[in-house]
Amino acid sequence: MQETNSPVEDTIGSATTQAELVAAPRRSPHTIPGKKYGWLSRLRSYLILDPLIWLYTLVLGLVALPGGLFDRSGRRLHWFSQVWSWLIMKTIMSPMKVVGLDKIDTSKPHVYAVNHASAMDIPVLYVYLPFQFRIVFKKELLSYPVVGWQLKRSGQVCIDQQKPTNSIAAIRSAVKSLKAGIPLVIFPEGGRTPDGEIKPFFPGALFLAIKAQVDIVPVALIGTYELLPMNTYHIKCRPLEMRVGEPISTAGLTMRDLEMVSDKVRNAMSEMYYTAEPASSQ
Repeated sequence: MQETNSPVEDTIGSATTQAELVAAPRRSPHTIPGKKYGWLSRLRSYLILDPLIWLYTLVLGLVALPGGLFDRSGRRLHWFSQVWSWLIMKTIMSPMKVVGLDKIDTSKPHVYAVNHASAMDIPVLYVYLPFQFRIVFKKELLSYPVVGWQLKRSGQVCIDQQKPTNSIAAIRSAVKSLKAGIPLVIFPEGGRTPDGEIKPFFPGALFLAIKAQVDIVPVALIGTYELLPMNTYHIKCRPLEMRVGEPISTAGLTMRDLEMVSDKVRNAMSEMYYTAEPASSQ
């Protein structure tokens, strides 16, 4: 005779399974199966990689100070940022694959909407976007020594997310730069993701593109969260990838279309981010 569980046992079993699912740690979206980062990886990061990155930041930040005083355009400081980023990328020994950028007319001033998963996103962009650009950043970054000064002096766009009306001058400057041919890079999530998942976009994050009537290019950075997530200094050297999507037009759109455009860009970014492997590469 076949033995069956009682309704109570079924309920307990179901509850146990659900509890196990809730308690099970969630794997990062792009974790490399079977790859372990033990104490040797931590020692390499804490004793070699991190000190070198702080050294690059301090030395290049100080060297750039005199030049920044006479560089209103930000082009010279962009070069310093590229050198700083190149040194970091060489130091962390993480090979990069770029997909889709060859399909973009980089001579045009697009708004590049990028997912934000790590402090390493900035060096990646400076090294692998082969043109001058400006970054839209949140006001809180101005409090960081050297970095905050560099951001302010190099013509980047500071947005006060809590009080957008305080950023009217910066917004006008950003629109003027776009119309003058300088692309913008924006992190529409408003900050770094704490778990590697793409978060909802900050309200109004992409309005600059509509205001300037330029295309939005979605960009997905793969592996940077697993390389260096928030609240740690443990750099886990690993392969990275930058996936660049098709431009999304804003021609003829108004602020009433902002939510629709944001959804479209987020869907395109998510599709690239969560796809295992793109069809073609550069």
